[in-house]
Amino acid sequence: MLRLRQGLLQAAGWLFYLSVLMAMAVALPSSLFDSQSKDFIFLIGAVGIWRYSMGFTHFVRGMLFLYLVYPRLRRKVRKMGAETDPSEVFLMVTSFRIDALTTAQVYGSVIREAIECGFPTTVVCSLVEMSDELLVKALWEKANPPARVKLDFVRIAGTGKRDGLAFGFRAISRHLPDANAVVAVIDGDTVLDHGVVRKTVPWFKLFGNVGGLTTNEFCEVRGSYIMSEWHKLRFAQRHINMCSMALSKRVLTMTGRMSVFRASVVTNPEFIADVESDSLQHWRLGRFKFLTGDDKSSWFSLMRLGYDTFYVPDAAINTVEHPPEKSFIKASRKLMYRWYGNNLRQNSRALTLGINRLGLFTSVVLLDQRVSMWTSLLGLTVSLLASLKFASLSYLMIYLLWIGITRLILTILLSFSGHAIGPAYPIILYYNQVMGAMVKIYVFFRLDRQSWTRQPTSLKRDLASFQLWFNTWSSRTMTFSAVSIFVAVMTQFV
Repeated sequence: MLRLRQGLLQAAGWLFYLSVLMAMAVALPSSLFDSQSKDFIFLIGAVGIWRYSMGFTHFVRGMLFLYLVYPRLRRKVRKMGAETDPSEVFLMVTSFRIDALTTAQVYGSVIREAIECGFPTTVVCSLVEMSDELLVKALWEKANPPARVKLDFVRIAGTGKRDGLAFGFRAISRHLPDANAVVAVIDGDTVLDHGVVRKTVPWFKLFGNVGGLTTNEFCEVRGSYIMSEWHKLRFAQRHINMCSMALSKRVLTMTGRMSVFRASVVTNPEFIADVESDSLQHWRLGRFKFLTGDDKSSWFSLMRLGYDTFYVPDAAINTVEHPPEKSFIKASRKLMYRWYGNNLRQNSRALTLGINRLGLFTSVVLLDQRVSMWTSLLGLTVSLLASLKFASLSYLMIYLLWIGITRLILTILLSFSGHAIGPAYPIILYYNQVMGAMVKIYVFFRLDRQSWTRQPTSLKRDLASFQLWFNTWSSRTMTFSAVSIFVAVMTQFV
């Protein structure tokens, strides 16, 4: 009954969306496509060719990997049999300020995987609170694992995830793992699917230079419908992009929710230092440590150390998402601020590794991440300026109709990812484009400002009063100048 109701609501949502598109198309005057609109249409088309070609390239590469390349590689791995087995598996979980129900789900799935995978396994728990340790011990006793499965606790101060990871890596180092051991790094809100360990560990034997890999994500959102759809859309997009980048073994992030590494990587002092105390020397803001973005730091460290990265699309995890705010706008903006800040902080220095290390396609993708904050706003800006200049809403309406049609097509393409799609996806896609671009522009000039969304932890730099004043006002001035120049240039094309 519940599924039937959900299906009817989905159908009603799609019908409403298509009806709005048709009403907009009928309402537009035929005179819209006269000679006055040539520059406007040419500008949208020129930039659109770049933006849509990047998206189409990702889609084609992703489908090629998902349905042709990966199945062939998987058959090859299966033929290798026990030859791909690791000598030992470490499942390291970091937990801090996560509710008891979620913690029980996470550790229950981790202990189950440790037992079912069949390998010698050590569960490493990087914990802050004693209540979490007591909960894990109770789950451990209930599961009654065999002798080959061991438990190791690492108690740390609540000073951030980076410290928790570093302490956990050092604890694993004390076990003296050999060259064939692997380490899965799991977040405290990640529930493992059945068989995820066995699906991920063989790839290190097949690809001798892969230092880390990550997995497919699905989610359960403890929030509103729109917030749930927003997260699910993000994971569907992520899946296609990950498949695309895996085609060249250049997956751009070692997702903190669950990634698997060679033990020789996570016990490398250089890698531990990169994750624990990563920092950036900025020409205007000075040197500052990275508070968040450990997944980007681990990826950059792997690239710098000469390793490849990979993606396993049929190894799935389920994350329990707790929105930081009740309001969708506030929650999504907070999360974008953290995600895009992490992305931009790593982006500039990643490009310095060069095409020889990254490859041409990866370099182009990283460059596109830097310019997309402006190209994503171009169509909306020009349509608004044209509507004001010619005192007609037709220009804005044709732009919105174009957005409605193209986002519908993109949503249909997302269905090929294997993730479910919903009638809210086209609207959320455009919301992400506009809001995401504005957040990127804001954070681009404030790379030193960081904070967690789960706990009230922010970066404190103890700067001198003048330096603090200079950083604040130079950021505001540069943001205002950049936006003003952007609008002025767009005005010339209207």
